[in-house]
Amino acid sequence: MASIVVTGSKGKLGRVVVDVLTAEGHAVHGLDTVPSPPSPDFTRVDLTDYGQTVDALFGVQDRYDCVDAVVHLAAIPAPGQAADVATFDNNMLATSHVFQGALRAGVRKIVYASSETVLGLPFATDPPYIPVDEDYDARPESNYSLVKHLEEQMAIQLCRWHQDLSVTALRFSNVMYEEEYADFPAFDADATLRRWNLWGYIDARDGAQAVSRALAHDALGFERFVIANADTVMSRSSAELVAEQFPDVPVTKELGEHETLLSIDKARAVLGFEPQHSWRDHVG
Repeated sequence: MASIVVTGSKGKLGRVVVDVLTAEGHAVHGLDTVPSPPSPDFTRVDLTDYGQTVDALFGVQDRYDCVDAVVHLAAIPAPGQAADVATFDNNMLATSHVFQGALRAGVRKIVYASSETVLGLPFATDPPYIPVDEDYDARPESNYSLVKHLEEQMAIQLCRWHQDLSVTALRFSNVMYEEEYADFPAFDADATLRRWNLWGYIDARDGAQAVSRALAHDALGFERFVIANADTVMSRSSAELVAEQFPDVPVTKELGEHETLLSIDKARAVLGFEPQHSWRDHVG
C-alpha cells in the first residue's frame, strides 16, 4: 500500500484512477479545483499557485502527512477548450509546480498524463510511419500539444538532475466511458471524422490500469508510453483505413483486422499493459 496523491481527481480519467487505486488498497488523496462535498480524501487546490501545490504535497492537516507517489492528471484537457495562452499558462505552471513540489517533498515517483497529440495530431502532415509509436521526435501542432512536449522535456532534465527520480509520461489517447460507445458505429459513415487521431481511443478503465502499472514499474529515470486501446473506433479494417486516408505513409507491420494504429507494443512489453475493455463488447 502506498500514499498516492492524484491531481485532477475529479476529471474524466481522474475519477476512475482514484477508484482503481483505492480498490488496490492504496491510500489515495485527490487534488482538484472542482468544488466537492467535504471529503477526507479530497482537497481543493489551485495547482497554478506554487504555495498551495507544495503545501498539499507535504500533507494536509490530519488527512495525510506523507506522499509516496504523485499521479498528475490535472490540466485543461484538450486544445480549443480555452484560449491558447490560458491553456499554455495553466498547464505549464501546474505541471512545473507539481514536479518541483514533489521533489521538495521528497517524492521520487511521478506518473503523469502526457498526450497522443505529441505524435503529430491532427495529422494534417502525415506521420513518418504507421503504427505511430514513441520512437520519433515529438510533433506538437497546437499550444496544448506544445505544453505536453515541454513537460516531457522538463521531466527528462529533472531525472538527469535527480538520479533517484522516476517520471513516467503516459501519452493517453482520447479517454472514453462505456456509455459513449453507443456513438461509435456512426463513425463508419465517414472515416475522416476520427482520422485526426488514427481512430484511436482509451477506455477510462484501461487508462487507470496503465497508471497502476506505471506506478508498479520500478525503473528510475524518464520513460514515455503511448496508451490506447488495442482496437480502433471503426468497424472497417485498419489496413483499409490506412490505405484510404494515408496512402503514402509506410506501414511497418502487418496489421490485425482492427488493430490500433497508436502502437502500444512498448507499454505491453515494459509495463505489462493490456487493454481489457473494447467498445465492441458493449455495442450490438
